[in-house]
Amino acid sequence: DLSEEYEKEIFKTSMAEFQRGRTPNPDALCNREIKFGLFFDWAISEGADFVATGHYAQTKKGCLYAGADENKDQSYFLWMVPGEKLRRTLFPVGDLQKTQVRALAKKFKLPNAGRKDSQGLCFLGDVSIDDMLRREITLVPGDVLNEEGEVVGAHEGVPAYTLGERHGFSLFKNQPDTAPHYVIEKDIEFNTITVSPDKFPKDAKATDIKLSETNWIGEVTGGRYMARYRYRQELIPATLDASKQKVTLLEPHYVPLGQSLVLYDGARCIGGGIIDEACLSS
Repeated sequence: DLSEEYEKEIFKTSMAEFQRGRTPNPDALCNREIKFGLFFDWAISEGADFVATGHYAQTKKGCLYAGADENKDQSYFLWMVPGEKLRRTLFPVGDLQKTQVRALAKKFKLPNAGRKDSQGLCFLGDVSIDDMLRREITLVPGDVLNEEGEVVGAHEGVPAYTLGERHGFSLFKNQPDTAPHYVIEKDIEFNTITVSPDKFPKDAKATDIKLSETNWIGEVTGGRYMARYRYRQELIPATLDASKQKVTLLEPHYVPLGQSLVLYDGARCIGGGIIDEACLSS
């Protein structure tokens, strides 16, 4: 039972990051610290040859690959797992479609064969990040600004929002622009969020990102790859510099600090890092 360790290492750490206005990834951190950290180390110390999990991912010669089911692929959440541990990990459902897995579960009369897919946080059950934030953090309502700095609405509290989000805040009814608006900036100090009807920056061509806590799986060099900073996000063309600490997205994006940036070479997940800094470039 590692629930106490999860509370200390994952839950409290993630809540502190949200409080700072960043957007952490608790699931990726849990994989590194709990499932492939404390649990994995205990299992090997007890004499296990391998650890098996139900992630939709695949391994080949210590490298990580996307799961066969593109809609369920979970390699994004596994980028923090060291290659030496992946060599002793089995993903038995990684080469199957979810429909096949459900059919097998039904065949073997497993009690969860028809259970809905889990959408909650591991160890905490069926609860969303939004619900958890509102339960654990004191949110202070504040102003929503447009790109000119004018007050155009109200929000529930800066930590509750991530860049690119278009829900959870309200615009005043007298605003002439009724199109959906996206969060493009957050200011913890002044408790404001800035929104725009444009999901992507207009006057930029690329996004320069500095990474921390990088983990590279297998042989990785600088060069061109594909990237994503959200689960199941459409892959973005990117370049990784030789130091392997900086990535340039070859498209302009409002990138949330604290989130996981994960890189791919075809179906192979080569690892990634935590987004520490991001700026637009032309």
